[in-house]
This record gives sequence, C-alpha cells and structure tokens, in this order.
Amino acid sequence: MPSPVPPALFDRAALRRHIARAAPVFAQHDALFRAMAAIVAERVGDVARRFESALDLSPFACLETGAKIAGVTHAPGALMQDAEILPFAAASADLVASVMALHWVDDLPGVLAQIHAVLKPDGMFIAALPGENTLHELRACLMEAEIAVSGGISPRLSPTLDLQTASILMQRGGFALPVADIETVTVVYPDMFALMRDLRGTGQTNAHSQRPRAATRRAVFFEAARLYRDRFGDANGHIPATIEIINLHGWKQPL
Repeated sequence: MPSPVPPALFDRAALRRHIARAAPVFAQHDALFRAMAAIVAERVGDVARRFESALDLSPFACLETGAKIAGVTHAPGALMQDAEILPFAAASADLVASVMALHWVDDLPGVLAQIHAVLKPDGMFIAALPGENTLHELRACLMEAEIAVSGGISPRLSPTLDLQTASILMQRGGFALPVADIETVTVVYPDMFALMRDLRGTGQTNAHSQRPRAATRRAVFFEAARLYRDRFGDANGHIPATIEIINLHGWKQPL
C-alpha cells in the first residue's frame, strides 16, 4: 500500500494572495528585499563572465539587464504553484536567481533539482533566503503572548532553514562548487506593528497551511508588542528585528 502523501506545509493560494496584495505597496516596504537582491547582484557581478539568459524566480524582480546579464525572464509566480513544477525547458537558462522565495517551498530538494535541470551546462544558481534565526524576537514574543492570552499556540511564522541543511541540499541537488554562507542584518523599528507592516508589504505574512483561520484576538498582538518592547527595546522603545540571510550559489557542471 503506498505511503500517504504528507499534507502541504504552505497554503499556496494564500501565498499568491499575499504577494498580490503586497505588489501595490511593495516599494514602501522593500528595504530587506533590496538588501538581499543587492547581495545577489554583487555576487553575480563578481563572476568573470556574461550571462545571456537569466531566470528570476523571486516574488518581485531582483535581476536587471546590464553589463553582466543580457536578458532576464521574470517569473514571480513560478514557485507559488500548487504542484511546485517549474514550467521551463531543460537547459534553457545560464543563470537562475531567487530572493525571498525558497523558504515558501514545500519540496525544496525537488525544486533545487528542477533548477539544476533548467540550467545550461556551466550555468549558475544563486539565491538569498531567510535563515533559522530570522525574526527570533518576534517568534518568541508571539508564542508567549498567545499562550498567555489564548492558552495555546498556533503556527504563525514560516519554518526556516539552517545553514548545514542548506549546504547539504545544494549538494544533493547536483550543484558543483556549492557555497552556503550567512549574513546577519539587524533592522530597527519603532515598534512591533511597524515590523509587521513591512512583512505584510512584502508578502511575507503567515501562509502556513495549519495557521488559524479565525481572526486573532487583538490582545495577543498587544501583549506580544509589550513583551517585544520590554525584552528587546532600547531606551526609546525602538525594537530590533534580526534577519539572518542564507546565501546560496552553485554551478551546473560543464559538458
């Protein structure tokens, strides 16, 4: 008897709604995305070659044509489809990039294998995504506040990847010379609600398949904001948000 298919970790329809909702206001909340995209652009710029056909799998554009990239296909919805099957021909791109997208994938090993197949021989894959320590302050405060107010907890933030697992998955995906490293960025906000507005404005709000469907009691958020300010805030009440960025890149072996 075949093993049952595990339930999807993420609600793809919700994720698509969140990205569509964020699109009109994205430019007002894109500081973190642009910081990640700048890292990707810098590393592409360090490569001593020109890429003729690039594929951008980010929810918002991270690649631009220029001295290093002749042409770019932007495919913001490619990783948001229910089946997680990339609709691109094998060996059709010599550069594939992704910023703030791979942490929403259910089958990351499968998607990495598909990206490897899409690359031409000697093609490059590069990505930036949140690591396991990202928003640890927000996670802890929301969890404690929900227990205090509602007597239980529910999935509120996306699971994240650790560096060792990311490195192993790159190797299993078939990439040559795989590299996985971490950069940590701290962003200061006036309060927790400003941080949450930025998450909403970049489509990064809760799309967990087991998230609560009923509206969360406002008291949970007010208690979480209080905990955040009291535990992590500075003398002015401003709060830090830790963002751990996992950077990945690897190559497809030349023929």
